Amino acid sequence: MDIKEAIRQRRSIGKVKQDPIDKQLIEEILEAGIWAPNHCHTEPWRFWVMTGEGRSLLGRGFAEVAAAEADPALSEEELNKLKSAQEKKAFRAPVVIAVAVTPSEKPVVPEIEEYAAAHAAVQNMLLTAHALGLGTIWRTGAPTYHPKMREVFSLVGKEELVGFIYIGYPDMAPPKAQRMPFAHKTTWVSVKV
Repeated sequence: MDIKEAIRQRRSIGKVKQDPIDKQLIEEILEAGIWAPNHCHTEPWRFWVMTGEGRSLLGRGFAEVAAAEADPALSEEELNKLKSAQEKKAFRAPVVIAVAVTPSEKPVVPEIEEYAAAHAAVQNMLLTAHALGLGTIWRTGAPTYHPKMREVFSLVGKEELVGFIYIGYPDMAPPKAQRMPFAHKTTWVSVKV
């Protein structure tokens, strides 16, 4: 697939089939991720590929975050229902890849650039999955950055999750999208000011 076509046509696909995804396709997606640009070649990313019951790792993270943030007045039964509903979120796709950033200790590399590299890796992965005929959605949100989620994924030091890539064969039409023309957000500078 032409790169420009992939960029313009890729959409977040929130509804996918539960059909298994061939490991080779997942490896192609991971390989694309590691070729993202990164300052001083720090390669500041980590991946967890969760399939089958392995997705329960993420489910446990969602449940623990929900329990930590729940109203203390909830009954045990209500809390269990809440946790169960949150655990199910991890099973919305046959494959979920958690992506974390592991910032370098090199003083020459600003931490924000390590995040940029991890985000670029995610974009490479989304575009590659699209080119392979798969649907993806990059999910983030408050639970992603919660200390309980960090604990579940055994993150240490400055490591942080940057999101979860849900992957499957699309079970919905891609949503329509529009973008404001780049001219509305671009300043051309060609002479001294």
